[in-house]
Amino acid sequence: MGKVSLQGMEFYARHGYYEEERMIGNKYSVDVTLDVDFSEAATDDRLEGTVNYEKVYEIVRDVMSIDANLLEHLAGKMVKVLREVFPEVSHAKVTISKYNPPIKGLCKRATVELEG
Repeated sequence: MGKVSLQGMEFYARHGYYEEERMIGNKYSVDVTLDVDFSEAATDDRLEGTVNYEKVYEIVRDVMSIDANLLEHLAGKMVKVLREVFPEVSHAKVTISKYNPPIKGLCKRATVELEG
């Protein structure tokens, strides 16, 4: 078993609970880690023996392009779609960070992590 990760994917999107967040938009960062048996790819040097991380990026990008109220919802949707598209993945972890969240104080980012 091994892990395939894409870290620091950045997006500008209009997610948020508050109307102003959805109007203005914000910067987000997404990390994805997938547990997969890529022993075939390690020995045969073939993409078919692992997950295509270009496709992983496309899935994350597509989910991030649909406005949502909650980061939890986005993370859940990503885990669901990733597991559907890549049935060979035994476990997925998605971390989403919203930069400068709308709170009454200084905070670089709010982060949600979901595994499934």
